Amino acid sequence: MNKQLSKTTTLLFCALCIALNIVLGIVMAAIKFPVYLDTIGTIFTAVCFGPVYGVCVGALTNFLTAIISGSLGGMPFMLVNIAIGLVVGLIFRKFRLTLASAIITGIIIGIIAPVIGTPIGIVVYGGLTGTVSDIAVAVLKQSGMGIFAASFIPKLFNNLLDKTLSVLIVFFLIKALPAYMKPTCLKAKARK
Repeated sequence: MNKQLSKTTTLLFCALCIALNIVLGIVMAAIKFPVYLDTIGTIFTAVCFGPVYGVCVGALTNFLTAIISGSLGGMPFMLVNIAIGLVVGLIFRKFRLTLASAIITGIIIGIIAPVIGTPIGIVVYGGLTGTVSDIAVAVLKQSGMGIFAASFIPKLFNNLLDKTLSVLIVFFLIKALPAYMKPTCLKAKARK
């Protein structure tokens, strides 16, 4: 974003993005929807302020969600949100935010998330997520597939859809921001 934003405004923005992640995560889990949308705040922060802020928002989201829910079992998934903040922040430090770069970034983090999250999900929850994709996990497991593959394949499809949709939502939200709030990755050519 422009340098005009104060440190206080930046931190407030980060806090709002953490709240957004938590609320979307709770709502999507409650309706058992196969799309999570619980990293939109992390992605938004990483695009606007860079990887360090993205990592902090991602980590604090999972930490606070575990505290609020009273279940520390989800705490290891912090690694997924941290990776998303880091990767998105690094990508948009280097490349301009366009529709194409948003889709490509969604695909990249849509692959990274289940690569990191599947082993965690297997250890913590036996490979299930509490969404409708658990049906696919059960069917694949019954067909003789190992637990990792049976859990990874549905998560891969869920995450490709979820993360690409999340980055696209952020792309359109950022495009709608007033000029003084637009991040530099919209204004500049690729930065070195």
